[in-house]
Amino acid sequence: MQQRSLGPGARDVTAISFGGMPLSIQGRPDDDVAIRVVHSVLDAGVTLLDTADVYCLDATDYGHNERLFAKALGSWSGARDDIVVATKGGMTRPAGRWERNGRPEHLKRACERSLDALGVECIDLYQFHAPDPRVPFADSVGALAKLQEEGKIKWVGLSNVTVEQIDEAGTMVQVVSIQNRLNPFFREAIDTGVVRHCTDRGIGFLAYSPVGGGRLNKKLPTHSVVAPIAERLGASPHAVVEAWVKAQGPNVIVLAAGRTIEHALDSLTADGLELTADDLTAIDAAEFSTAR
Repeated sequence: MQQRSLGPGARDVTAISFGGMPLSIQGRPDDDVAIRVVHSVLDAGVTLLDTADVYCLDATDYGHNERLFAKALGSWSGARDDIVVATKGGMTRPAGRWERNGRPEHLKRACERSLDALGVECIDLYQFHAPDPRVPFADSVGALAKLQEEGKIKWVGLSNVTVEQIDEAGTMVQVVSIQNRLNPFFREAIDTGVVRHCTDRGIGFLAYSPVGGGRLNKKLPTHSVVAPIAERLGASPHAVVEAWVKAQGPNVIVLAAGRTIEHALDSLTADGLELTADDLTAIDAAEFSTAR
């Protein structure tokens, strides 16, 4: 599989990597099924797994996805040291809601909880999940810098951030990667210059929700632009869209997902898809409605 730099000072990982959220939230499969899904993408060559402490059902279930990845890696026949595991802290799940908590004391507890769930002494990539408007951004980033100094984090990343926040964080710590949403339905990472900013600085850009999420991705098989391209290439519409996301920059790493082996492996076929300039232009210009 194609390799891309995770970011400054970090190692290369697969351009199509795997995000574990669907395996642990509402509608998740049984753990044994989920572990087989993770094994399938690892066997296919994926070298980056992305998770978070809040990929779970609610506050009684923190760390579910992290524990799932730990079990999958522990029972996998491949070389564990070849795999980068990225996780996040800075959100909570009271009664199943998604809420932000960027307080330094929360991030410290969350990191220590993630270390335990993953069964490691140092997390490969620890990402601040989302800025908390109630907490100075510098305080949150400072907490991650301290955790790195303590040897609990190898590399620091940010998620759901702006260009200005990337630069502010960069004055405090080496920012290796940014994880923001990017798909044809939601292009704010392109429109606000985040992808370009990361490219110019050699920062890895981890694209989450590359096909738009559960409701929107169902529109892709009948999309007037995507469907004909997929038919011509003998690929799924979802893989075509992921290939478009991957083409947005040499540093873009697509976080594919799937609750089944079939869907997870189909996403990985985007690695070998080379869209033409005309294909990219057509998708750029197409309308992708978010209406129900």
